[in-house]
Amino acid sequence: MNGLSFPFESYGVSHTGCVRSVNEDNYLVEPESGLWLVADGMGGHDAGEVASASIVHHLATMGIASSAPDLRARFEDRLARAHAEIRQISEARGITIGSTVAALLAIDGRFACMWSGDSRVYLVRRGVISQVSRDHTEVQELLDQGVITASEARVWPRRNVITRAVGVSDDIVLDIEQGEIIPGDVFVLGTDGLTAHVSDDEIRETVAAAAPEQACQVLLQTVLARGGTDNVTIVVVRMLDGSEPHRRRAGISTTGNGGMP
Repeated sequence: MNGLSFPFESYGVSHTGCVRSVNEDNYLVEPESGLWLVADGMGGHDAGEVASASIVHHLATMGIASSAPDLRARFEDRLARAHAEIRQISEARGITIGSTVAALLAIDGRFACMWSGDSRVYLVRRGVISQVSRDHTEVQELLDQGVITASEARVWPRRNVITRAVGVSDDIVLDIEQGEIIPGDVFVLGTDGLTAHVSDDEIRETVAAAAPEQACQVLLQTVLARGGTDNVTIVVVRMLDGSEPHRRRAGISTTGNGGMP
């Protein structure tokens, strides 16, 4: 176990949804390394799956960090390797492919959330949910500029157009938010297939009422019941206090028919 100051439990699921035939999402649950992430690939012709898988493949080699700066350095190094690989694949195929990434890093009682694209990280603390990440999308830029309202943004024709992703430009551009971890904190990482169908309040209520495994399954079933128009990937990480049972779970990935891949 890494330098987390208290026990935790985590779980992840991924599903093709009800419309798509290929799941271009991937996720990684590496509690020993203090790393959890989701990635949503793009590019067509199944290339998005290649991009998100490259991120997971390289980040899975991080190992155990000795400190918070070391953990961040390992993360950035592995992500840079994935970025280079995705760029090489894009050049070889003559197409542009890439992937969002939203990651939670935790060590020594602190967390860092790093992201590129519109996959999100939420923090539920003391019954209040906040979106830690900020979408890298055209619609978010329009919102920030006051050009459109929040209600208009929900139906904006180009609301799914992202402005950043790993592998699509010469350099990786990540945003980061850092802070102290408090026992009872719950982090929720999700691709836009989750947030397209489930509200922030519904996410908060679900993770407040259930352990990570059950919360992931409830959120997934909610998405599917509402049409599941995109791939959906969810990772839930709950920081426990000393009185709670410690059930660290790595999670599973489910396919379109609900079975193991």
